[in-house]
Amino acid sequence: MPCQTNGGLPPSIRSQLMYYALGRRRRSVGLACIAKTAAILLAFAPLILLAFAPSSAKCDDVLSPAAQRGFVIVQTNCSRCHAIGKVGGSPLKIAPPFRTLHEHYPVENLQEPLAEGIITGHPTMPEFRFDPGQVGDIIAYLKSLEH
Repeated sequence: MPCQTNGGLPPSIRSQLMYYALGRRRRSVGLACIAKTAAILLAFAPLILLAFAPSSAKCDDVLSPAAQRGFVIVQTNCSRCHAIGKVGGSPLKIAPPFRTLHEHYPVENLQEPLAEGIITGHPTMPEFRFDPGQVGDIIAYLKSLEH
């Protein structure tokens, strides 16, 4: 078996020893890196949790139960013609987006027309009548669009 002068070991045995030695060292370095990473994560855990915690800006987008019911009502009855969200245009160009209604008058003024039947909307608007609970829910949703 030919031996090299470098260490006096045959190349196949030397490569196996090197593999074993480097493999063990890599594992110990890997564990040290994991331990160091864990220590850093634990040190910064409060900051990480704060970064992912809900902020007050995000809470403004959460609808009250009444506004959620109002959204369902307007989505079912009004979205064919009106834009009912905070962005986007109305499918029917003459139908005003709901998010702009408060710019023309207080949306509370719609309580009576919603309960008795709106007949003075845009010319192609059908007549709708809602019960008092539904009217309150619709008003709550329209008020949520003001923000």
